[in-house]
Amino acid sequence: MKIIIATQNPHKVEEIKEIAKLFNITGVEFSPIDKSLNFNPIENGTTFEENSIIKAKEANKLTKEYTLADDSGLCTEGLNGAPGIHSARYADSPQKRIDKLLANLKDSKNRKAKFVCAMTLISPKGEILFKSIGECKGEISYTQSGTHGFGYDPIFIVENTQKTMADMTEEEKNRLSHRSLALQKVFNYIQQEMNLPK
Repeated sequence: MKIIIATQNPHKVEEIKEIAKLFNITGVEFSPIDKSLNFNPIENGTTFEENSIIKAKEANKLTKEYTLADDSGLCTEGLNGAPGIHSARYADSPQKRIDKLLANLKDSKNRKAKFVCAMTLISPKGEILFKSIGECKGEISYTQSGTHGFGYDPIFIVENTQKTMADMTEEEKNRLSHRSLALQKVFNYIQQEMNLPK
């Protein structure tokens, strides 16, 4: 079974493949959407789920294959949920996004945060087969730590650990990340409803 991942972000594609490997998912080939296709969805939803559906539908329109889209971001309590669905567009580069968030939280005692991931799986006919949400709770650190991961990982301390996501090994992160939790629900659906081997 082939599933097109509705992204041109190589980090996301690799992470999804690694998570599938970690949970021994067989019989599924995950491929990024072809760069030659004009994949440029207008992400004008107001929630992660809405944007996930927009991306999955756009990818399906272009490929007519099973498509899986992920929309994810970081929500902080101290900033009323920001950056939220604007996480990837919060500033011009990954480092500038981190700097801006730390600056905006400078005077906040509430450092609670969560990473959220919404996933949508669509059939070749364009029907929504399954949707899931994964959340990873934690808090925002005062300084960056760690060299693994990407995005806001160096400033997100995972709940019940002393580590930022960027301090964790790939396997540690892939067992508990928001993307992993949402993806595990997708895997369960595929195995149960599509009779893939477990």
